[in-house]
Amino acid sequence: MSGLLRYLTAAVLVRGADSGASVGLLLLAADRHQPAATGGLLVAALTAPHLAGPWLAVRLDRARDRRRLLALAYLGYGIALAAGAFAVGRLPAAVALAAVAVAGACGPLLTGGLSSVLDDLGPGRRGRGWDALTYGVGGTAGPAAAATLTALAGPLEAVLTLAVAAGAAGALVVTLPLAGHARPEDAAGLRAGLAVLVRRGPLRRVTVMTLLAALELGALPVVAVRFGTELHGTAAAGATLTVAYGAGSLLGSALVTAWPLRGEPEVLAAWLFAAMAAATAVSAFAPAYAVAVAGFAVLGLLNAMSFTATLSARGRYAPAGALAQVFVTSAGLKVTSAAAGAALAGAASGLGGRALLLAAAATTGLAVAAAVVDGKLSPASVPAR
Repeated sequence: MSGLLRYLTAAVLVRGADSGASVGLLLLAADRHQPAATGGLLVAALTAPHLAGPWLAVRLDRARDRRRLLALAYLGYGIALAAGAFAVGRLPAAVALAAVAVAGACGPLLTGGLSSVLDDLGPGRRGRGWDALTYGVGGTAGPAAAATLTALAGPLEAVLTLAVAAGAAGALVVTLPLAGHARPEDAAGLRAGLAVLVRRGPLRRVTVMTLLAALELGALPVVAVRFGTELHGTAAAGATLTVAYGAGSLLGSALVTAWPLRGEPEVLAAWLFAAMAAATAVSAFAPAYAVAVAGFAVLGLLNAMSFTATLSARGRYAPAGALAQVFVTSAGLKVTSAAAGAALAGAASGLGGRALLLAAAATTGLAVAAAVVDGKLSPASVPAR
């Protein structure tokens, strides 16, 4: 098995485990008759520690053997997730939450941390398309596996299977042919690594677009339920909109894998985010449910393409000594922004689906406008690595 194939297999396994764990924990809490708030707290415990990403990124940038650190993180994720699952309903809730939080603390290395080592395998721009595809496949297959295994064997067994998948990913990662770090002391410190996102114009602009667009992406599942109900009369129709979005995302990832994006990543990202804003606004005025389904599919396609462009931008503009810090910090901030988007959409759901979609379109459009203005004010380019 080639290094790239091992990478992709590990990425699907670990990202599928991470995506499915939230669903599995919710189902497990319900099965053990826990208060509704417990399920939400478990999901929060799994996602909130992504804010610790920059500290883990520094260690990854400085590690002589990044494979070992990644493998330990994936093994730790699996063990902590399994421990939390066993504790739900059997031990005090604080014990289960603490164990799940330990798994969540490893989360940044499942996303941006793993993406930061891809260039060592030499797949070029096509590799970023493959990497984006693993997010789409993992994000779809993980929850589906959690639901299917729960129906067949039970929620505990489902979560334990996901934990084993994370451990298997660690076993694969440790075999990757990554280049060693001859001068780990040259890696940027935490403050310097974070400053890269602000001081380097292209990275700053791509990060701003990513974070503001993530507000929309986090809000979309909430908006879909409201919008689907308005157009078709049932909440299930909103789930169909979400499925259409996921299908479009998988198609977009496949397209950029087969035909890699060409051109300057920052420019590509700006055009694709602008297209997302336009597609969101058009979807808000969908006259019929079928049109809305098509609109959400287009949104998913554009999101996958823009995500690939942002991955390419991070790899192109990040300094070698802070590559992991750029990837992991960006990913952690994106997760946080998406969570804020979901919370805001929930709080403003009374406005209606169309209004929420227009607000989302305006937010993403504002991100592109801010990036364009920033580029005019500070046009100096940053050399690629």
